[in-house]
Amino acid sequence: MPTDDFRAIELLSRTPYGRVSASRRALPFTTVTRHIVVDGRLILRLHRGYDYHRALDGSVVAYEADNVNSGEPDTWSVQFTGTARVIRPTPAERELFGRTPRLADGVPFEPVFLRIEPEFVTMHYLTDVPVFRYAHPL
Repeated sequence: MPTDDFRAIELLSRTPYGRVSASRRALPFTTVTRHIVVDGRLILRLHRGYDYHRALDGSVVAYEADNVNSGEPDTWSVQFTGTARVIRPTPAERELFGRTPRLADGVPFEPVFLRIEPEFVTMHYLTDVPVFRYAHPL
């Protein structure tokens, strides 16, 4: 695995959530998901009730995570592109995810897990990022 791939994996280990993107019936979608890194692969946990796992399973997906809202002066973004597969994680892997959310859109959160085998890894850095201030209406 190239050095940049190791760096990307290390950066992903610093943040617990990212976004997975794919298409569903030819329409693109993105959803927030919890991730862990195990043996150079990503394991995602998302809510089964969204039914996204059906569109993701066996599909090429893009997964992106960043530290954009961290307040750090340097911002990074990592994107993994690869094939996602629904899996049954080991008890140790499940434990790495920590506590499961209680609700998703008002219904009990039922986890489903996917593994992404990364084929392409992309990293971007912005250095000395100015502090972003939200615009307030007058």
